[in-house]
Amino acid sequence: MDLSMNAVVVGADRLGNLPDVLKAHNIKINKHITGRDPAHQKKNLSLPSGTQLLILLTDFLGHNVMRSFRTAAEKQNIPIVACKRSVCSMQQALEQCPQVCANCPHKRK
Repeated sequence: MDLSMNAVVVGADRLGNLPDVLKAHNIKINKHITGRDPAHQKKNLSLPSGTQLLILLTDFLGHNVMRSFRTAAEKQNIPIVACKRSVCSMQQALEQCPQVCANCPHKRK
């Protein structure tokens, strides 16, 4: 039985070690979007089906792109995690998100 969360990661060209951090928290990257495409600024943006978590890498995103994805997630009732593209920042943001903690294997006994 797969209990991992499907996440969409927005921002950055490369994710570096972040997939390892996400995997440790039982999060699978469903899609990675760089956010460079001008279409990502449109107001009626929708996230891919099956998305359970939106991760915004704030140091690689413009305000309009971030707002578009945040609005789309809020409309679909999807939790949002915003952090910089660093392992420490990602780790800290994930630990503060109650929806992530509910699925985290570190919390299970």
